[in-house]
Amino acid sequence: MAKATPAEEPIATALAIDQVRLELGYGLLNLISGPQDGYRLTDQIKALRRQLASDFGFVMPSVRILDNMALPANTYVLYIKETEVGRGDLRPEMLLVMHPSGDAVSLPGEDTREPAFGLPAMWVDRSLRDEASFRGYTVVDAPTVITTHLTESIKENIADLLSYVDTQRLLDEMPKDAQKLIGEIVPSKITVSGVQRVLQNLLSEQISIRDLGAILEGIAEAVGYTQSLILITEHVRARLARQISAANARGGIIQLVTLSPLWEQRFAESLIGGGEERQLAMAPTTLQEFIGAVRDSFEAQAARGEMPCLLTSPGIRPYVRSVIERFRPATVVLSQNEIHPKAKIRALGAV
Repeated sequence: MAKATPAEEPIATALAIDQVRLELGYGLLNLISGPQDGYRLTDQIKALRRQLASDFGFVMPSVRILDNMALPANTYVLYIKETEVGRGDLRPEMLLVMHPSGDAVSLPGEDTREPAFGLPAMWVDRSLRDEASFRGYTVVDAPTVITTHLTESIKENIADLLSYVDTQRLLDEMPKDAQKLIGEIVPSKITVSGVQRVLQNLLSEQISIRDLGAILEGIAEAVGYTQSLILITEHVRARLARQISAANARGGIIQLVTLSPLWEQRFAESLIGGGEERQLAMAPTTLQEFIGAVRDSFEAQAARGEMPCLLTSPGIRPYVRSVIERFRPATVVLSQNEIHPKAKIRALGAV
């Protein structure tokens, strides 16, 4: 009887894309299965996916973990949709220690940089854990370094991880009493792809889509007067004012730097086109002047320990944000419509 030849793997499998992938050098493989002081890396990643689902309102793709013998032994690389988004070099048998204020750590060890945020840090022997904690330093183990880096990388790219299939699933899983509203607007007034784009616009600015009912109500209102996905998103943001205000309040107060009337006018005069074709056409010299003014203002606030939001009028907010995200991506840009009437605010200055 002839021996059966093993079936060849279909060529199509080579085209499959990992949504999120973590590659480890051989020196880090013990983090997956070996005993650690805290949870194993796989346990931490499971907890991370659960937390991100709670924070942002949809289930993240699973993280594929692979060993890569071509990497240096203690190096890991993070990929999102096959594109490298981060890498780091670990000391798996040591602890990473950081000063909360970013100052130098006065313990014996190996100087390094924390890979997720680039902060000064030091690898120290595990026997110094208690001493480091006593001095008020932040102390983390190797699996936590990877998980923190993975968390930040996913947050930065979270909009790209919400697929058409995810969007359809979210709509299908809405309660029965919400299905009538969905039936009224999808697909007659907005397609599933349109809903996906609106949700991605929200996620790209770290706004949770967990309150999907309110988001769909906002979409239903907006499609009555516009087909522009930018304007629909802005209307939905106003609908989520309570959520957005709460997310940006520190100590119960939203700290604001306002855009001056001069810059409001300059942005308004630089908008050309209409609907989806509407775009910012500001002269490069004026744009550089604006970037310099924002940098000066926010660096002065940072020196005082403040992290304010930038407040603009509703009509120009998305265009101001599109400029600022290129050089200060962590800066939140809000419109007046997104400040809840009951929110407490404190104006710190103007740009």
